[in-house]
Formats: sequence, structure tokens, C-alpha cells
Amino acid sequence: MNTPIYLDYNATTPVAPEVAAAMRPWIEAQFGNPSSSHEYGLRARQAVADARKAVADLIGATADEIVFTGSATEANNLALLGLARAAPPNRRHLIVSAVEHPAVMQPALHLRDTGWDLTVLAVDGCGRAALDALRAALRPDTALVSVMHANNEVGTIQPVAEIAALARANGSIVHADAAQSAGKVVLDVGELGIELLTLAGHKFYAPKGIGALYVRRGTPLKPILFGADQEHGLRPGTESVAQIVGLGEAARLARARLPHATRHLAALRDDLHRRLAAAVPGLVLNGDPQQRLPNTLHVSFPGVSGRDLLAAASEVAASVGSACHSDADAVMSPAVPGTVSRDSGVLAAMGCDAARARGAVRLSVGFPTSRREIELAASSLIAAWRAVAP
Repeated sequence: MNTPIYLDYNATTPVAPEVAAAMRPWIEAQFGNPSSSHEYGLRARQAVADARKAVADLIGATADEIVFTGSATEANNLALLGLARAAPPNRRHLIVSAVEHPAVMQPALHLRDTGWDLTVLAVDGCGRAALDALRAALRPDTALVSVMHANNEVGTIQPVAEIAALARANGSIVHADAAQSAGKVVLDVGELGIELLTLAGHKFYAPKGIGALYVRRGTPLKPILFGADQEHGLRPGTESVAQIVGLGEAARLARARLPHATRHLAALRDDLHRRLAAAVPGLVLNGDPQQRLPNTLHVSFPGVSGRDLLAAASEVAASVGSACHSDADAVMSPAVPGTVSRDSGVLAAMGCDAARARGAVRLSVGFPTSRREIELAASSLIAAWRAVAP
């Protein structure tokens, strides 16, 4: 069986050869505990410090503002639940966007269940958070606004800087889940004006099982795990040195590739889009046509199920949505104001109808993707659509 063309880089990326090489010594010979005071520990501690600086440099932060975690999900939980633990009693209101990843939405719902007020911020037809709705939603007791930097499904980039300005004027803290953004677009926490930002290693060519949370100096945050005082006391447990070294090397690679990375990925994405649009009448682009990730193409094929289409296009490895909840076709259900439905989905929040949601496919390219693969993938998807369309 031939290996299918991989177009699911938003789900995960392969570990870059440079990253694997950087990690290898820390898996084999360099096994010290960073908390140990002897030579083995000191070497490990320095490796962690070097990686921390590399991650900070990628996002315009300082090294002491980076907290390593086991995943982006853990980082998001630390951001929301840790902020909630530190919030004063008169700040018990939380705002999240309607298109957040479950790693943000579920902690938000948990806080709601424990007595917090939760507002789910509406998005427009492109998936962008509505600033007027945010202005109306902000209250004197709003502790935190959490809006992802870029959507993991349709790729829409949110107006985080504008959101942060509104929140800052209200005395509220802002968190952005940037798991999908790192390595694809420039990230600068100073320009964004935010206090908390999440990164996921396996989305930019580091291994799975490592993430990071940027915590601006002075941001009130309490731990949600308890133990020793690693990671500034916010994330106890012996550091996974090899994973951290891998994240640091991936951050160095990402920084070196920017800004040409954006142009390279966008050229591949747009070539794929042109080929599909020319052959599939009625193909619909989902997400913001300009303000979106350069590698992400989310389209709806008319008259078919996205799942059936991908099953017929066996030469292509892609998805109908997020890898965290893509085991069924998108199901549309009306959202209840101020709440969120588990099955409403990103497209429902954008106001898309059931037929458009059913035919949706997420195609995401990466640095290893070649022009030839784009050509072959387009041919396979077009042939599959013609085979399964009524």
C-alpha cells in the first residue's frame, strides 16, 4: 500500500530531523535531573534554560515568562483554572469565543459549573470574534477573556490585539490559544498585548507531549497541580528534558523560517484551492479569505459528505475537522445564547447550514509538502467528488 499524501498538518506535524537530533543525547547519555546539584543535573538544567529562551524568543517574551507543560491542553487548563484560583471574589465572569478548542471550552464550562458566569462570544460568518459583542459582554467582574489566536479548523486568525485592548481597558486579563499559529505566522505577545498564550509542540515539528504557557510577569496565576516548585511553582514534576529540548529546537527552527514560511505555505495552499475550485462547481471556502492561517484550506464540497469524500480519496490523508473530535460528520444544532452545544461545531457558530457543514473538509499543508503532492492530492479529491456526488 502506498503512503497517502499527508494533508493534516493541523492535526499534528512530523518531528523535524533537527529536533530529533537535538533530543537524542537527552534520551540516551544525558539523563540527569535538572533539580540535581551535580554535573548531570547542571547539564540538564542548562539545556532546559536554553530551550526556555528559544521558546521565549519565538513569541517576543522573556525566558522567565515561559512555563513548560505536558501539552497545550494542560497549558490551557492552567491558564483558565489557574487564573480562576487567583482571581479576586469580585471577578467571577469569564468570556470565551464560540469557536474555541475543547481544551479551552471544557475548562470554561467547568468554571461555569462551579459558580462562574460564562459568556460565549459570537463570531461572524468567517469565524472572527465580534468586537461589538465583546464590548457588550465585558463587565466590571470580567476576570478573563480567552480567544484563540487562530482557529484549528477553518484557520481564521482572530483580532487578538483589538480584543486585548478592549479587555485591558476593562481591567480584564486575556489568554490566547496559539497552538495552531506558532511557526506559521509571526507571534509577538507584546504587540498582541496579552497576558497568557498557549503553545503546542507537536503543531510545529516538535514531539507530542510537550507544550508551554506564556505568563506575563505580574499576571496572577495559581497552580492547579501540587508538588515541588518546578516551573516557577506553577507546574510541579521533574522536567522532561528531552521533550523540552525538542520544543526549544523547534522554536529555533520556526523563528529562522519566518517570515518566508508564511509565503511558502500560502503558495501551496492557494495552488490546491485553485485546482479544486476549477474542477468542483459550488466549492465553498470556509473561514476568512484573508485573515487565516497560510497553511489551512477548509472547504465544503457540494452534494457529498466530507467523510465519504475522504474515504473515496484514499491517496489523501486529511480530516473533516479537528482531530480531537472528528469521528463523526459535523452535526448542526442551534446554539443557546450564552452557552455552547457540544455538537454545534465551528461551522454552526459561523452560521453555516447543515449541507455546507456535511461537505466540509480540512486540508492543511506543511513544510514537507511538495508541489507534486498538491497536484496529486487535488486530482484524487476531484476524482473522489465526481465518484460520490449524486
